[in-house]
Formats: sequence, structure tokens, C-alpha cells
Amino acid sequence: MKVNSDISFKGFYNNKALKKGLEFAADNGALFAASATLALSAVVRPASIWLAPHTDKENKKFACAKSISSSGAGFLLTLALSLPLSKAIKKIDTNPRRYLKPDTIKNLKDKNEKLENSKSYTLATQLFKLGVGLVVAAPKAILTCAGMPFILQKIFHKPKVSNNRESKNPTFKGKGEEKLAKGVGKILDNKGMQKFSKKYKDSNFPMHIIAGTDIINTAAFIHETYRSEKIEETRKKALIYNAGISTALSIISGYIFDRLLDKPAEKFIENFKKANRGMPNLEKQVEGIKIAKPILIVGGIYYMIIPFISTFLADIADHNPKLDIPHKKNNKCKQI
Repeated sequence: MKVNSDISFKGFYNNKALKKGLEFAADNGALFAASATLALSAVVRPASIWLAPHTDKENKKFACAKSISSSGAGFLLTLALSLPLSKAIKKIDTNPRRYLKPDTIKNLKDKNEKLENSKSYTLATQLFKLGVGLVVAAPKAILTCAGMPFILQKIFHKPKVSNNRESKNPTFKGKGEEKLAKGVGKILDNKGMQKFSKKYKDSNFPMHIIAGTDIINTAAFIHETYRSEKIEETRKKALIYNAGISTALSIISGYIFDRLLDKPAEKFIENFKKANRGMPNLEKQVEGIKIAKPILIVGGIYYMIIPFISTFLADIADHNPKLDIPHKKNNKCKQI
């Protein structure tokens, strides 16, 4: 029985789809997070929201629309920005001497044979890869609010709002992978960047970046919701409290579960290394495990557990006059 169990687990650790997924997480953490978010928020989060007890049905509709609109906007923005950046950094990985100064390579190598296996270099490049989520957080919130009326109309059959303003979506123009790689290389050549990477190479930086992204995105969404002329005032309060409560609970519980799962994750990495000893891209795949871990933990909590709680608490706050949010004055536009 023990032999069969070992063979079974070895087969799992050698799974090609698993390895490709881990390499994808290592190469493009922001897009990995956006893809996981899209998968979870399209079905799982709306289902959790809809199952929340003793909650106003209209508030549930707005919360579901926010979830779908947010994930769609986040995925498209992240896709547009992260793909060229990921390819540019891969150019540096494969040919560091072309883009980095010799002193930079020596300083970041940390006695490793390959630069890309260095913890300092990994932190420096992951700041760019995961940092895409921070960059798109504010535009994502704007597009989320702009997309909610469309989602409400198409899925929940809310009446369409006539508005004379034309929505302007931000556009992003690629500068070319080569130029982008040189730009990233110049930043990595900065002594301050190298010092920061070496100092915090063993920190829980993936979790910190994910938490920071969630905070910025939620703050921007709350601001956009408050000033939106397309969301009726009577629904804003529950929507704002829902977003704030969801983010606070997911970040706090995310850090707790991330710490609790440290030892199981270390054991998983140890077994993964044993099963794939001598195989190509092993270090890249191990890096992917470390990146995917907090993303999947926070995603699972935020999209499966938190909506059930936050929607219920937000509805309580919505009916509490002491927690009223001041309405915008002179709002003459029709609302959904």
C-alpha cells in the first residue's frame, strides 16, 4: 500500500499540467492571479453571495454584478500589461549579460550558478510581475463601476441608463519587448533596488503585494462607487460596506491561513523536489509554488467564504442609520 501511495503522489508531482501551471505562476504571477480570480468570481462568488441569509435581494444583485465586472476588468487589464512585461523579463532571464551590468549580476546572484535561481533576483523581478496587479488596481476599479450597469442589465435585467457622457476606457500601448527588457534592466541595475531585494529576499513579499493590491483596488472602487452617477444612492451603502468588509476579512484571514500552511507548503516543495530531481525548470516550478500559494489561499477565502459573511454584514450595515454614507449633492442623472 505504501508503494502504491508513493507512486500515486510521484505521478501527481510529475504531472505536466501542474508543472506548466507552476511555471506560469512564476513567469506571470499577476495574470495567474487574474485568471484564478476570473474562474472563481464568475460562478463561485456569486453563488456564495446568493446563499447569504436574510439579505436584500437587490443588494445581492449589485454585489454579484460587482464581482463579475471586477474580475472581467481585472483580467483584461492584467492581460494587456503583463504579457509583454513577462516576455521582457524572460529575455533578461535567458541572457542577463545583454541587459544587466556585470556588477548587478554578481550582486544579485547570491552564489547561485544561474541568476534566475537567486532569491534576490527573484524578488526583484517578481516586484514587476506581481506589481502589475498594483498598477491596474485603480483602472480596474473604474472599469468595474462602469461595467456594473451593463452586467445588471444583461444578467439581472435592470433597466438601461441613458447618460450623455461617453465612457473612455484606458488604452495601453506596448513599447516592444526589447525596449521594455532594457528598461527593466536599468531599474535592476539601480543599487537601491539591489539592496532592497537582498534585504527582503526571504520575506513573504507575494502575500504583501497581493494584500496591497486588494487594498488599493477596494479603496479605488469605494471612491468610484460613491461618485458614480449610474448606481442608485440607495444601493451604494451596502455595496461600499460589502467591498470594505470583504477585503478586510480576506486580508486578515489570508495572512493567518498563509502562516498556518507554511509547513505543509514546505513539505510539498520538499516532495516536489525529490520527485523531480535533475529535471529542467525545477527552480522555476518551486518559485511558482511560492507565488501560487498566497494567491490561491486569498482567492479561495475571498471568493468562497467571505462573500457569504460580508454580504450578510453589509446588509445589516445598510439598514443601520448610524452607518449612513452622505449622499452626493446635485446628482441629477437618472440611476439604475
